[in-house]
Amino acid sequence: MRVAFVHDYLTQFGGAERVLLELHRLYPEAPVYTSLYDPHAFDGRLAGIDVRTTYLQKIPGGVRHFRALLPLYPRAFESLDLRDFDLVISSTTSFAKGVFVGPRTLHISYVNTPTRFLWYPDEYAAELTPPIARPVLASITPWLRRWDVEAAQRPHVLVANSRNVAERIAAIYHRPSEVVHCPAEIEAFAPEAQVGDYYLVMTRLLPYKRVALAIEACAQLGERLIIVGSGPDERHLRTLAGPSVEFAGRVDDEQRRHLIARARAVIVPGVEDFGLVALEAAAAGRPTAAFAAGGSLETVVEGETGLFFSQPNAQALAQTLRALQAMAFDPTRLQAHARRFAPDVFRTRMTALIERSLHEFWRRNAT
Repeated sequence: MRVAFVHDYLTQFGGAERVLLELHRLYPEAPVYTSLYDPHAFDGRLAGIDVRTTYLQKIPGGVRHFRALLPLYPRAFESLDLRDFDLVISSTTSFAKGVFVGPRTLHISYVNTPTRFLWYPDEYAAELTPPIARPVLASITPWLRRWDVEAAQRPHVLVANSRNVAERIAAIYHRPSEVVHCPAEIEAFAPEAQVGDYYLVMTRLLPYKRVALAIEACAQLGERLIIVGSGPDERHLRTLAGPSVEFAGRVDDEQRRHLIARARAVIVPGVEDFGLVALEAAAAGRPTAAFAAGGSLETVVEGETGLFFSQPNAQALAQTLRALQAMAFDPTRLQAHARRFAPDVFRTRMTALIERSLHEFWRRNAT
């Protein structure tokens, strides 16, 4: 069986790209089609994988300024020739679901979220778009929304990474989806003997992640905060941070594991589509303070693996951190919760879904 994967762009390594790598383990010989590819962003993680790019790869500076190519992505993905494959699996937060496949090709799309900058602009695009470019974005958004809804009808099967995203898919694309929770690399994490004196935020630095809440809450408590990650919001966040806040930037996998395992708690201040960091913290025996919305409601168990705060302000988060300080969490229960989202569980569920979908697709085509 000939299989191909499609991913939006491979220009940065984050949760969506970790999911792609787990999906690829199901068919390790399959090529990965993508709009743009920056090998330096992956530290060899894609070594040995046949990565095939669109014509956008030839645009000077395109990899670095991939967001500036926004109007070009729909046509780039529609130009991919995937007719000779039996199965195409797209992994997407935006454009990859819009590929065309042949009449005898099954297309399954794993959707991490509906296209955020189109449907949730107040929490994403507005603060990232330079003022001079905002009129252009406003003018093309209606067209992109129409394309996005049409593109979401093309896959034969939609798979959501959480119940939260399944609800968004139903509301925006008017389609049902099956839920297969994201895999968490829990086997790499373990409790450590000593816990440090810091709280930890680990995320891309984007406005909707609301890292500023963690900065302000820790300042109110006089607590140390380490922020891991990079992104367009970093300059603004640095203006808010005092001397007790450390920006660690990008870290390697070993540093990531140790920082999580030694944190007093992990803070998830934004509305996550799913929330992998909370599961990695649980696997390391550490609790999470999370905003009570989105995917965190599926990855954090109140009072067992962490605590929620319900109001999106620093005062509410600070109160939750105080409550966490007075509680003891059982690492065994934390790890048991994390194991429900292990990669082997993800691959088993995806394999069953793919096999069932292939059987139904071939049966329909045979009649």
